[in-house]
Amino acid sequence: MIILVKIVQVIFALSLLVLIHEFGHFLFAKLFKTRVTRFYLFFNPQISLVKCKKINGKLKFKFFSKNLPDYDENKKLIDINTLPEDDWRRYPENTEYGIGWVPLGGYCAISGMIDESMDVEAMKLPPQPWEFRTKPAWQRFFIMFGGVLFNFILAFILYGAILHTWGEEYLSNKDAVYGVAVNDLSYEMGFRDGDKIIAFDDILNEDFSQLQIEMLRSKATEATVIRGGDTIYIDIDPVYFPAALNTPGMFDIAFPFIVNGFTEDSPNIESGLATGDKVVAVDGKPMIIVQEIQKELTNYKDTTVSLTIDRAGSELIIPVSVDTAGKLGVMLNTDLTKMFNVTQNKYSFLAAIPAGFSRGIKQITNYVQELGLIFSPKTEAYKSVGSFIAIGRIFPGTWDWYRVWSLAAMLSVMLGVLNLVPIPGLDGGHILFLLVEIITGRKPSDKFLEVAQTIGMILLLLLMVLAFGNDIRSLFIH
Repeated sequence: MIILVKIVQVIFALSLLVLIHEFGHFLFAKLFKTRVTRFYLFFNPQISLVKCKKINGKLKFKFFSKNLPDYDENKKLIDINTLPEDDWRRYPENTEYGIGWVPLGGYCAISGMIDESMDVEAMKLPPQPWEFRTKPAWQRFFIMFGGVLFNFILAFILYGAILHTWGEEYLSNKDAVYGVAVNDLSYEMGFRDGDKIIAFDDILNEDFSQLQIEMLRSKATEATVIRGGDTIYIDIDPVYFPAALNTPGMFDIAFPFIVNGFTEDSPNIESGLATGDKVVAVDGKPMIIVQEIQKELTNYKDTTVSLTIDRAGSELIIPVSVDTAGKLGVMLNTDLTKMFNVTQNKYSFLAAIPAGFSRGIKQITNYVQELGLIFSPKTEAYKSVGSFIAIGRIFPGTWDWYRVWSLAAMLSVMLGVLNLVPIPGLDGGHILFLLVEIITGRKPSDKFLEVAQTIGMILLLLLMVLAFGNDIRSLFIH
């Protein structure tokens, strides 16, 4: 059931993003009187689940119908005047709308354009005024940029709606009064439990949960840290970045060890410990952070140790038993809202509009930086590139509208930014050639565009192989 819910969520989110993306192309194409032959949600090889077209002023529908070719067996465009009256191919000036049966993606087929369909036969025919290739460069630019633009607009709208509906809640870095709890990797890099990370490369950090990703995004070379009241600077060796990309929890939130109860088999029910006790030292060594205390207790497995306890302002020393796993058998108070000043912001409808735009711009900037990591071989971030399998993993196992809309907004940003990458086959490749044409006044030949599109399709295929390969490898690693 969990897998089914994840699949439905992924299809729902990606369908929305693709539909909006293709609608961006569609809207500008129609605005500039460019013929759009087909507009489909999902792909429709051989057959279509549903198709619709306006014929003689009336909407006509077909269900589970076979797709008829535009060319005969000699690869010649079929003369529409020879077709029967009820054949939809007689009305190419009207867009065919439909739903395919392969629930991934979708497309907007624009007449006179070299795209992933690679319909080179149509490009050999005389140019027509309704075709993409005959439009001025600036109009073609907006037709190509429309998909990316609408993905960004969708992200702004979704972020605004999320902020208006749920607000935002996060722990500000300055309010993480106990600092960070480190794992083995961050310890090796020079960080210690209790460190308060102020900045990376003099850039202040606001959201505590983003410390690790901000360090990686910016490829930080130095961290400013407060340790024991002193300000120190930690040099960050980029050699650690590949491991850091695949090691979550480098900077967990450090919080005090406060007893909140006992497990049923706890060896310390009668030890004298009580709910509300706060550990401030282990065997005389001052320490208050849960993670640090838990590490220290592993040195006393299957023995006893003295804990210094703060109970309502008074210090007590209580001997306790440590089991063979290095545990005390106590439950901890983990309600962070009672330990920290958690930032909570609510937004009115009007306030959510600029806030959503601001968050969208920040996410676009962040993803551009993350994309830079992928194209930097030293970081080995390319090993983290994933396919639909990786996307499915980040969706929750139960339907949660907050998570679904948040992930849809994030994926909309990703789709928009990825399509701006100047690779032939992506919108960014077309946009690059159009910008060159606008600047130089020279239009690339159709043959050049065909070759470039082919190269781009090969690159995208290799990227898909990498993504699926990483996903398959992760199944065995994890």
